[in-house]
Amino acid sequence: MSLLKAPSKQPKTTTLQVRLEEEVRHNLDRYAEFIGANASYVVSEALKLLFKRDDEFKRWLTDHPTKIEEQTLQGDVLTKTA
Repeated sequence: MSLLKAPSKQPKTTTLQVRLEEEVRHNLDRYAEFIGANASYVVSEALKLLFKRDDEFKRWLTDHPTKIEEQTLQGDVLTKTA
């Protein structure tokens, strides 16, 4: 049984360019094929799973809140505004 399920609907998305090891890319494509989804969906869901399960990261997030009103998302770059 797969850990990720194929998407039921398309949520709002943004673009991110990353470099992967060839073997990781190959397995990413194969996993996407396995669950009937695309590679972007697999990456997004895998990251959500990581964020959900990493207790140390969750504690860090609590200690380091984001000041949304001071930041603007521009493409895949987060910049602070004055």
